[in-house]
Amino acid sequence: MAQPVVNRAARGETERDEARAVRLLTFNIQSGITTTKYRDYVTNYWRHVLPHENRARNLQRIGDLIADYDVVALQEIDAGSLRSGFVNQVEYLAQRAGFPYWYAQRNRDFGPFAQMGNGVLSHLRPRGLEDHKLPGAIPGRGALTLTLPFAESELLVVILHLSLGGRSQEQQLEYVRELIRHHDHVVVLGDLNTSLRSVLNDSALSGCGLRSHPRPVPTFPSWAPRQIIDHALVSEGLALDGYDVLDCCVSDHRPLAVTVSLR
Repeated sequence: MAQPVVNRAARGETERDEARAVRLLTFNIQSGITTTKYRDYVTNYWRHVLPHENRARNLQRIGDLIADYDVVALQEIDAGSLRSGFVNQVEYLAQRAGFPYWYAQRNRDFGPFAQMGNGVLSHLRPRGLEDHKLPGAIPGRGALTLTLPFAESELLVVILHLSLGGRSQEQQLEYVRELIRHHDHVVVLGDLNTSLRSVLNDSALSGCGLRSHPRPVPTFPSWAPRQIIDHALVSEGLALDGYDVLDCCVSDHRPLAVTVSLR
């Protein structure tokens, strides 16, 4: 079992032992890179491999944006390499936003050149944290599971960034189905790289009792959202009290925020 890092500078008023309603945010931060048009993927591609001062300023904006949420799920983080100025971006955001608990999952390790993965930040003291490597045609995808105290019970938060290929996605969602099988209260968050209909109706998660907001909002691309690929799925015992896609352009995805409580 993995252990979250304790940000001792943030412990105190920001730490909570239990919650009856939990505010969660999922955000693909594109390793801190701002993208405002499709041609940026070509003209600014070098920013994916080399450091740039705008990345630091953008991370500050992301830190300010996420500070008020109980749990933040991050995809496409860099855990400390040349391109991020050897800054662990999850650790930096925990410090910037005052989160007492954080964890960075390294899924693709290119040594000093790139440390790609997922991350989680929490104001709630975790009861458990697990780091999972997902199956797929190309290695390098992972899942994090965070168990939190919740309404005299427990909440399992699953953080994902799925592959692009349908066959690999199916294998990965079969793995997730086993992770959530014996849990009553579940939230699945992340960049799933596929439509909500595909996940709920045509994947291994169909029949698991998961659902989303009845009117989901596009999250990608951030400057003119048309695709719904970032999702928050909740189990039957949970009420989805809030659902909001934030109108901002600090990545090529927009962040998705939800609030859950007992149904």
